[in-house]
Amino acid sequence: MSYSRIPSMTFAIAAAIAMIGCSQKEAPKPVPAPVPVVTAPVAPPPKPEVTVQLGHVAPLTGPQAHLGKDNENAARMAIDELNGKGLEIGGAKIKFALVAEDDQAVPMQGTIVAQKLVDAKVNGVIGHLNSGTTIPASKIYFDAGIPQISGSATNPKYTQQGFTTAFRVMANDVQQGKVLGDYAAKQMAAKTVAIIDDRSAYGQGLADEFEKSVIAAGGKVATREFTNDKATDFAAILTKIKSKKVDVIFYGGMDAQGGPMTKQLKSLGLKAKFLTGDGGCTPEYIKLAGAASEGQYCSLPGVPLDQMPGGKAFGDAFTAKYGQIQLYAPYVYDAVMVMVDAMKRANSVESAKFLPEIGKTDYQGVTARVQFDEKGDLKGGAISLYQVKDGKWEYRETIGGAPVEMAKEAVKEAATAVKDAAVVAGEAAKDAMKDVAKEGAKAAADMTKSAADAGKSAAETTKAAIEKK
Repeated sequence: MSYSRIPSMTFAIAAAIAMIGCSQKEAPKPVPAPVPVVTAPVAPPPKPEVTVQLGHVAPLTGPQAHLGKDNENAARMAIDELNGKGLEIGGAKIKFALVAEDDQAVPMQGTIVAQKLVDAKVNGVIGHLNSGTTIPASKIYFDAGIPQISGSATNPKYTQQGFTTAFRVMANDVQQGKVLGDYAAKQMAAKTVAIIDDRSAYGQGLADEFEKSVIAAGGKVATREFTNDKATDFAAILTKIKSKKVDVIFYGGMDAQGGPMTKQLKSLGLKAKFLTGDGGCTPEYIKLAGAASEGQYCSLPGVPLDQMPGGKAFGDAFTAKYGQIQLYAPYVYDAVMVMVDAMKRANSVESAKFLPEIGKTDYQGVTARVQFDEKGDLKGGAISLYQVKDGKWEYRETIGGAPVEMAKEAVKEAATAVKDAAVVAGEAAKDAMKDVAKEGAKAAADMTKSAADAGKSAAETTKAAIEKK
């Protein structure tokens, strides 16, 4: 081999390699497919949770504790149901909490716990139970701008103070006292009555209205006596009343005194019937009075539980959870629901924002269709009468209220319609008689004319016959 040819061969090989490299560089490379970018969904921010505190006040100790606990249980049942619904108001999840206080049915204690609730910044208050504690406490709530709905305070003064924060979901004592006085004088045929009250705002207020009504209905008040809401011995009062030989003894007060009073009047030989208002219209009264309760009377704002729009369902649920209803539970339940309904309509749980909506309420509750007048009283409050039969309160009748008034209005409208129909019918009859008379006169005239024509024709025929002869 000639070494002189080696460089040439090396160059040729290098050139060939270079050409191969160039051809490889020029070949297009495949473009990889773009990798999709997966973006994780952004979770919406959690809704805030807001705790709404509702105060509830009633006597939880003392002789009226059974009534106070009954009210508190009803408020708790309403709140449990609301929390079970998972309500959202104003863009927030709402949890309701009950702040329960004991006012012992003592006015001074009522103002103390009212201020305690204001300091706790509750959004609203359900209660108090007694008028005597509700009335002084209502000024404290009004000054703080906190809405208050009572399911049991019936003294008229509560809503007559001009406080825009005060409402009640049952009839007041003006309505109840009027019915009781009228019932005693007319249905119970009482010519003379004796009145006893416990000097509380409720008892005295109801007794005052009863006295006005019984006198207006023609009855006579033989005597008026006083006791207190802690008393247990009524012998002196009843002995004095016995000498008056009255037909009915009316008591304005609660069952804790009404029961023993009834037992003692029987033991003293009084034949007068016993009549009381809602404070004594309880199973506890019958328990305390024993056999002496048989045949006695009471009244209760509203209609019987089984006649309430939601009475049966409420009664079944309440008794399954807490036992026998004492008195005001359905009304307290409605008071909670009415307040929360106002929050929903205002879309706010702030007291200042939902307060104006309470006055505009039109809510179908357990007890009735709840609407308020300009003072905060329930519109169209009914009063029902009861009598003890075989150891139980037996319903007798309902006086007043929306259903009764609607029925009366329907009867009135029907009577008006009948009267109008009679007038129309009478006018039609008159017109028909006129037409008949006209037709009769016309027919008679036609007959007379026909007779005259016939007579004329006969005369002419006779004349012709004579002339022919």
